[in-house]
Amino acid sequence: MKIKLTIAYDGALYKGWAKQPAVDTIQGVLEEVISDVVKSPVSLYGSGRTDTGVHAHAQVAHFEVPDGINIPLKAWTPAINSRLPSEIRIMYCEEVDEGFHARFSAVSKTYCYTIVTTPVLHPHDASRAWHVPRNVDLCRLQEALGGYLGYHDFRNFSALRGNETDETSYEREITQAELMIMEGKLCIRYSANGFLYKMVRILTGVAVNFAQGRISKAEFETMLNEPSKQIPFKYCAPAAGLALERVYYGKD
Repeated sequence: MKIKLTIAYDGALYKGWAKQPAVDTIQGVLEEVISDVVKSPVSLYGSGRTDTGVHAHAQVAHFEVPDGINIPLKAWTPAINSRLPSEIRIMYCEEVDEGFHARFSAVSKTYCYTIVTTPVLHPHDASRAWHVPRNVDLCRLQEALGGYLGYHDFRNFSALRGNETDETSYEREITQAELMIMEGKLCIRYSANGFLYKMVRILTGVAVNFAQGRISKAEFETMLNEPSKQIPFKYCAPAAGLALERVYYGKD
């Protein structure tokens, strides 16, 4: 039996999704809890990594139920949640077929980045938004977001993990880069067939700096159209504003 989990978490206190020795991560905590439920080691596979401090509304992961475990499907969610810290919750639990894989079956993802523009950042937003209190030209911001749409080589909008090869592809298709304007707050929603390491944060940082006039139109177009592995990492937006909103599969 293979179980698919939809997971929400506040990543402020965790060193990202991926399990690491001697530090708290979302995957590490979940594996430990699920293994405790079944009294046997369990490996959990996520749809992808989120960085330190990044949140999720609907991360997806799966695990194989060990032989001999007969927990009813409806009992998995309360059994896991009762053992989890309050920052992590299983929102949905379902059985999937053997061919499903949380990472390799995914066809697209949506992230949302939150920016607070009020003069003072409310404490409740301190770990959930980027505070940009002045000089954001919304027309220029939308111009930058529009430039991201479609297929591009996004190597200038990603950081290196250190495992890249000459065959590594940096091409992605962004199908949505939508700006939502609220009172004192901006939310940018990105959808794509995949994202590179720190890509959403760098896309956002570059767009905001373009909107503030710190990046010229010529510089922006060079970043977008002349991939050179010259990473504009100084423009990487803070992790706190980023949340994984949804992972899509073929049936979605």
